[in-house]
Amino acid sequence: MYELKTKVNDNSIIEFIEKVENPKKREDAYRLLEIFSEATGLEAKMWGDSMIGFGSYHYKYASGHEGDTFLVGFSPRKAKISLYLNLWDPQCEILLEELGKHTKGKSCIYVNKLSDIDIGALKKLITLSVKLAREKYPE
Repeated sequence: MYELKTKVNDNSIIEFIEKVENPKKREDAYRLLEIFSEATGLEAKMWGDSMIGFGSYHYKYASGHEGDTFLVGFSPRKAKISLYLNLWDPQCEILLEELGKHTKGKSCIYVNKLSDIDIGALKKLITLSVKLAREKYPE
């Protein structure tokens, strides 16, 4: 049976952020910690070795695959900052147009630096993402 590699743990978020080599990216990570905490009202937790997540939910797919993951989160990766959001609602596309310079993956958004994006639009995306996940996967 498949076991998820990315699980919530008690590793220190501050220690993780302090290890980010690029000073500007480290500063952006601290700012994102504030933004996500404020937008969600949830405590940040480390997921795996490199993701900071807020809240959690249990999912189960038609295939039988199931697991737990965070509602929303981010990771200050070497190349770009990954923003993990639930983007399956048409309203997300409108907010993404307001967001600014980014690229979109299947379940995340990549940004070079926070100064490239509109923080108000990001906060709206975070709030909407939490709402969507809670509707789709109620506790």
